[in-house]
Parts: sequence; C-alpha cells; structure tokens
Amino acid sequence: MSTHYVQASPLAVRFNGLVGKLARLGISLGGTAELSVRGRTSGRMQRIPVSPHTHDGAQYLVSARGHSQWVRNMRAAGGGELRVGRRVRAFTVTELSDPAEKAAVLRTYLERWGWEVNRFFQGVTATSSEEELRTAAADHPVFRISLTG
Repeated sequence: MSTHYVQASPLAVRFNGLVGKLARLGISLGGTAELSVRGRTSGRMQRIPVSPHTHDGAQYLVSARGHSQWVRNMRAAGGGELRVGRRVRAFTVTELSDPAEKAAVLRTYLERWGWEVNRFFQGVTATSSEEELRTAAADHPVFRISLTG
C-alpha cells in the first residue's frame, strides 16, 4: 500500500480552517462541506473541509493529498458526517480498491477540482491516459459514501 502524502503548508492549514468554519456556518464554497470523522487513537471527532464529488450518481470522498490522517481515521471508523450549516448527513464508506474504478472517479474529480488539486497529482490531470490515472490511483484514496439517515 502506498504511503504517499503531501503535508499542508501553514497557509493551507489556515485556509482550510477558514473553509471549514464557513461550512459550519452554512456557506459552502463550490460544494465544500466539513467532514467529521472519529479519531482512531483519540476517539474525538476530527474535522476537515472536503469537496464531496459526484460520479455516475454516487458520492465520493477523494484524498488529493494522499494517505492523510483523515484517511486513516476513515478506514478505522468506517464513516462519519458531512456538515454544511445545520444540515448534517451521517454516512458509511466503502474504500475503492479497483484501480480502473478509482481511475474513472479520479478523472471526473480532476475535471471538476483540478484547478485546485492538480499540484498533488504529480503531473496527472483529467486528460491523462488511463494507465497514468491507474498509477496515480495508488496514491489517492477514494471512498464511496452511503448516507445512513
């Protein structure tokens, strides 16, 4: 399993904090939401802004930065909550393991969010070959969301 991870700069941490706070207040920038997932060691809810992605009618969470703490927590918890203002949606997840399935989700994710996340994909873009996307898939966990309530 890949351990690829691009750590956020101090500026990015501050910006993400602002985006998360806006989501808590009900202001979603381009479809962002605040993800809450239980910490695998602390047991406390950890919060981070995410951009849920819709592909072929299903919703996904993609980790552009790689195998981050929220990814590790999600694997342990098996689900969490997405919040925009007072609207909270509980969900469970299934992590995609098939490189072809992940590549299809990543292609549409990069079409939608590439302007923001291309720098984390080491030259792979929405127009890259299928083989390049499948190779990149190992570095970018993808979770299918199933709402529970």
